[in-house]
Amino acid sequence: MAKRLIPSFNRILVEKIIPPSKTNSGILLPEKTSKLNSGKVVAVGPGARDRDGKIIPVNLKEGDTVLLPEYGGTQVKLGEKEYHLYRDDDILGTLHD
Repeated sequence: MAKRLIPSFNRILVEKIIPPSKTNSGILLPEKTSKLNSGKVVAVGPGARDRDGKIIPVNLKEGDTVLLPEYGGTQVKLGEKEYHLYRDDDILGTLHD
């Protein structure tokens, strides 16, 4: 469903990663556990244009795991899922395993 929305310019469509509420062994985790505000990039716009009209490509690609700011972005609901649109400049960094 998210493939229908292609972000404009330097915007990125992100699906937030929700931390698990219990472990594999069934132990329930409290809601106050420190959670990392992260998400997975679902779609990427073509990029912004500079003064000469040339496209400046976005640094991220689909499938990247990114660190998101605590506030900001535009909430978008497509079907049953909830996504967020951010500008390329708003993304704090990428997360690697």
